[in-house]
Amino acid sequence: MHASRTARRTRRGLAALVAAGAALTAWSTASPASASTGSDTVGDARVLCTSDRPGLAPTLSHDLADALQDRRGTSAVALYDRPSGTSCEFQAGTSFDSASVVKVTVLGTLLRQAEEAHRTLTPHEVALTTAMITQSDNASTDALWHQVGRPAVQHFLDLAGMRHTVPGPGGSWGLTQISAADQLTLLRLLTTDNAVLGTASRAYALDLMRKVVPEQRWGVPAGAPASATAHLKNGWLSRAHQGWRVHSVGVFRGNGNDYGMALLSTGSDTMGYGVATVEAAAKVIHRDLAGAADHQGATVDAAPTEAPGA
Repeated sequence: MHASRTARRTRRGLAALVAAGAALTAWSTASPASASTGSDTVGDARVLCTSDRPGLAPTLSHDLADALQDRRGTSAVALYDRPSGTSCEFQAGTSFDSASVVKVTVLGTLLRQAEEAHRTLTPHEVALTTAMITQSDNASTDALWHQVGRPAVQHFLDLAGMRHTVPGPGGSWGLTQISAADQLTLLRLLTTDNAVLGTASRAYALDLMRKVVPEQRWGVPAGAPASATAHLKNGWLSRAHQGWRVHSVGVFRGNGNDYGMALLSTGSDTMGYGVATVEAAAKVIHRDLAGAADHQGATVDAAPTEAPGA
């Protein structure tokens, strides 16, 4: 009898967990009933945005399409903004050679390894990770890529849910295949509680991204509000086929700001042209998010404190 009751309780508990998991999945993937949408085209591709803030999604989709319409090569955008419940994507599933933006993934892999081993980073690892992120030092990345190993990188990608990222062959970390959507998944991971990276690991990664040297602070910070702290990583790589790969990913936090973007490009004749492409998208995003926040604040400020006629 006791065994039977225990079995029934176990089945009920498992059923509840399954139901809870299904509900969580539906909650995380469904758009709020009040969300607005916006869609515009760039060539044969579409910029798609949704937002809980009225008017923001169509404004963003139109302005992003306008910013990218005449740019040569291939580009991709993925964006989230938590305060307004906004997300945008443009060719977010397209694969690109990672160049140096993969260095954030290498850092995440090392931090996950250290957590699993219940240890802190060694002084040598601190020196390597600092040079890798803040200066984009390739020698430090080589050392860490070989230290953690490709299987560990794949393990981290699996845990993070970055299902469309493929580690580069051998020691070619810069040829890791990435997408804007997966890069945005990583940025979300760094800015919210999760089971993959603990609080200290996330704070360490963001602190390094905050300290990127001035000469490499192009890309996503272009047009950013002074009230926001920028945490970023850029990547740039020239190859014989499709010219320059120029990428910029980052998050913006503090003083009411809480958003992130991944901007990827390939096919530029020069690095400068690629930088201009990603910065054109970044400026639009910052401007439209700030404008929507200002409008929302003005609406709240103007709201009457008493009912009309009272």
